[in-house]
Amino acid sequence: MRILRSAMLAIAVAVASVAPVLAHSLEEVDQGLRHNDKYFQPVDSEAPGFTLQDAEGRTVSLSDLGGKVVVLNFIYTNCPDVCPLHAERIAELQAMINQTPMKAMVEFVTITTDPKRDTGRIRSEYGQIHGLDPVNWVFLTAMPDQPEDSTRKIAEAYGLKFTRSEEGMRMHGTVTHVIDQDGRLRARFHSLKFEPVNLVVLVNALTNRTQQPHAHQQPSFWEKLKGAFQ
Repeated sequence: MRILRSAMLAIAVAVASVAPVLAHSLEEVDQGLRHNDKYFQPVDSEAPGFTLQDAEGRTVSLSDLGGKVVVLNFIYTNCPDVCPLHAERIAELQAMINQTPMKAMVEFVTITTDPKRDTGRIRSEYGQIHGLDPVNWVFLTAMPDQPEDSTRKIAEAYGLKFTRSEEGMRMHGTVTHVIDQDGRLRARFHSLKFEPVNLVVLVNALTNRTQQPHAHQQPSFWEKLKGAFQ
């Protein structure tokens, strides 16, 4: 696992170093991801807004994060199976991105769907346990004056579904959302089977803000990235 993580970090650094030079467009990256990752879903719509609070009680709105790419996910700390794995995948992505200049341009946001149980202390400890760095990661919950189901409604606005079980409302679906600097939802990465480097490539394209494809023919971004490791 340590060898794999080191390799992924090396890829992330290569992506950040090679992609600005290649200056490939979001359209080209989008097409490459469609062919390379079946768990990638392209989106281009306004991201549902939210105003919540962090573990210290500070108010955080999606609009506050304008100018940054946001990587967003929903979990609850009492979840025994997929949520810890999702948190660790986010930590893996954060470690990859934070090894590059993208660190200052990306914010990782986790929203709990169980505000009643997930107090500030529990959320802070959860981040520490799963290796998340508070330098550009925040774990949000409902404001004191908001209803208990407010964060579930936000999750539903992002396309997630809930069913009732003996333990309460359980979330179905594991999705990592990518929101651009203008507050537009640009992608969903479904389940935990997507390749982390593919999300990093998309985030890199968004931080570079290269919008138009090249008119001349040349090796694709994917070919040049592959060549960097041969």
